[in-house]
Amino acid sequence: MLPPLAPDARLYLRPVWFVPSPFGLADGAAARMGNGLIWFQGYELTALRGGERLARVTVPVADFVAAVAGLPDPLAERALRLAANISATRAPLALGDRMIRFDAPQVMGILNVTPDSFSDGGKHVGDAQGAADAGFAMAAAGAALVDVGGESTRPRAEKVWEGDEIARVVPVIERLAAAGVPVSVDTRKAAVMEAGLAAGAAVINDVSALRHDPRSLEVVAASGCPVILMHAPSAGDDPHENPQGYGDVVADVFDFLEARVAACVAAGIARERIMVDPGLGFGKSLADNLALVNGLATFQGLGVPLLFAGSRKRLIGALSNEAMSADRLGGSIALAFRAAEQGAQMVRVHDVRESMQALHVWRGLADAGLSAV
Repeated sequence: MLPPLAPDARLYLRPVWFVPSPFGLADGAAARMGNGLIWFQGYELTALRGGERLARVTVPVADFVAAVAGLPDPLAERALRLAANISATRAPLALGDRMIRFDAPQVMGILNVTPDSFSDGGKHVGDAQGAADAGFAMAAAGAALVDVGGESTRPRAEKVWEGDEIARVVPVIERLAAAGVPVSVDTRKAAVMEAGLAAGAAVINDVSALRHDPRSLEVVAASGCPVILMHAPSAGDDPHENPQGYGDVVADVFDFLEARVAACVAAGIARERIMVDPGLGFGKSLADNLALVNGLATFQGLGVPLLFAGSRKRLIGALSNEAMSADRLGGSIALAFRAAEQGAQMVRVHDVRESMQALHVWRGLADAGLSAV
């Protein structure tokens, strides 16, 4: 039974009690996450009001509809909507004549053409062909998207003039797109978005969720391209600024992304062309990051594809004797595998070949579990 809750409480659902398949279970005992290979038997329901947690209970899938029927109407409606979103089919991303399907996790390869990115800054600066060759290798290794960025968003990074950013990314995007490689452009600036799209990029990936530049919403809506909305606490020059901190970090990030999805839809961006990213590491402590990873399945309640970006990030070093970014492959693979277990539809990685291998193993295990009857 759910405890009595006031109508102004805020509800969140996290799928729990995962099972290899629904076979052998009673009808209605398990629900499917999206159109992937993940099944679960329970919802962890959290109710918050302000900074206070009112309830956290686990409800079996089989009992869920009856359990939430006793809630005030607004809460019951929200609970049912979140459950429907968790199980809703994720439409494939249509990129011209290419389609990215989400029935299994996909990989996005990170291609930075910056002098100062935290992991691979300077590797491809001033060498458009070398950068493109690295992108070709990512595509050959199985990356569904190659994400080209010309501005570092590490803490306290210097601001880059949009003309310099365009000069960095456009020659690389042009080479990749001309060869048929699907490209996203990682930028917060409307002018760079326009230049990237004109050069052949098919997706916008914005760490500010289209808040940094007042024109960005208009540019994406007019182009009709897919967009990735990432959570960062600040839309200013340093996306890591976070003087307020968080109450419940999973709920706070969920609320932010839910509001940004709604703002994009209101601006004319089709919901099926939106992805979300909880912004691991952006203005978040180690405890915040671990909570986000453990609560990642909660974001399936947004009903859109989920991108997870944990590759080589600081929390890996914090958990492994301060390993430097180049020495974080093992932790990166562990995070990508965990994200797949929690339903992430795409993982953003530096090490495409190794990550693809890990996801092939995950897919093999999931297929074997589903067919074991």
